[in-house]
Amino acid sequence: MNPVELPRPVRPAPVDLPRPVRPAPVDLPRPVRLAPLDLLRLGLVGIRTRRLRAALSALGISIGIATMIVVTGIPAASERALLAELSALGVNLLQATAQPGDDGITRLPVEAPAMVARIGPVTTTSAVANTNTVVRRSDWIDPRDGSGLTVLASEPSLPETLDARLRTGRYLDAGTERLPTVVLGSVAATRLGIVDLGRADSPTQVFVGDEWFTVIGILEPLPLAPEIDRSALVGWSAAEAELGFGGHPTVIYLRAHEPAIEAVRAVLPATIDPQRPSTVQVTRPSDALAAKRATEDSFASLFLALAGVALLVGGIGVANTMVISVLERRSEIGLRRALGASRGQIRAQFLTESVALSLLGGLAGTVLGAAATAGYSLLNGWPVVVPPGATLAGLGGALLVGVVAGGYPAIKAARMPPTRALSAP
Repeated sequence: MNPVELPRPVRPAPVDLPRPVRPAPVDLPRPVRLAPLDLLRLGLVGIRTRRLRAALSALGISIGIATMIVVTGIPAASERALLAELSALGVNLLQATAQPGDDGITRLPVEAPAMVARIGPVTTTSAVANTNTVVRRSDWIDPRDGSGLTVLASEPSLPETLDARLRTGRYLDAGTERLPTVVLGSVAATRLGIVDLGRADSPTQVFVGDEWFTVIGILEPLPLAPEIDRSALVGWSAAEAELGFGGHPTVIYLRAHEPAIEAVRAVLPATIDPQRPSTVQVTRPSDALAAKRATEDSFASLFLALAGVALLVGGIGVANTMVISVLERRSEIGLRRALGASRGQIRAQFLTESVALSLLGGLAGTVLGAAATAGYSLLNGWPVVVPPGATLAGLGGALLVGVVAGGYPAIKAARMPPTRALSAP
């Protein structure tokens, strides 16, 4: 039987299928960036719509900043008044006195005052010298009765150095130091029975040595140098011409910058008398200097502590306000997110509101604190002191408080899902 040949399968011709058409790319809109002015307007929406809450919140931060300025300004005014009183006690005053040497001579070199004036921190200097002369009310009194008074040759700069004040008349100057004129200390004037300078045609005179000297001034009591109160002061040149004075000073007074007062004291003996430094006795700085420095340190610590507490209280108030504001405005946050606002925009909105609220409170607190400080200082007769550092710290602190206090509420608002925010009651 012959095999049957089956037909071969016909292969269909290839069909060209259309290639899939790729859709054209669509440019999605980019997130809109808020301009700084728009961001500020948006941040102020909460303040404008909730004025009472914003005012109370700003009041909280303003009270904190005002407290910081008051607790720094009032102690600063009190400190300045106290330091002025301490400075009047001669905290920067030194006195160098000649002591007998091995040769029995008690005097300082003639050029010593000029050498002391060359020391850098020294601000002013003056010198007096004992003329070993007696002052009497008249030439009828026993020459040996000097009433316990001393006749000193004085430089014209003595009142400036010792902060001396005149009860009446004037002090020795370039026009009178060469003339037979004298200025009396307060005790010397009392012992000599002199209360005024007399008339122009008959001035008051005293007998110094063997010469008549005209009284041209009387000093007020001088607590820093009581030896001057018991002295009759004549001009340096007049003492050399009329009293046989040799020009060697006995005592040198000087003032120097307070921070360098100990260093100046250390170099004074060798500066005044390089050949015999051991014969120069220098007073130690006043105990008031130590009290003044202790006062400055204690006040500085007090300022820092009180300022920190005030800022902390204000910051807590602003943080509490911003957290409540986020909870109350959840529906607003959800609506803005649903309309396309990004998390960064929500975060920037609440952060701007917090900073603006703090700055408004900071400005109001600065003005209030400065006014309260000035009023209290004037009431107590103190100098008005509003530390610039406290003012800048108040504004800077308000800004910092706004950033820190608004940071967490802003992040919380930005993370809130739109659906949850919109469904919030």
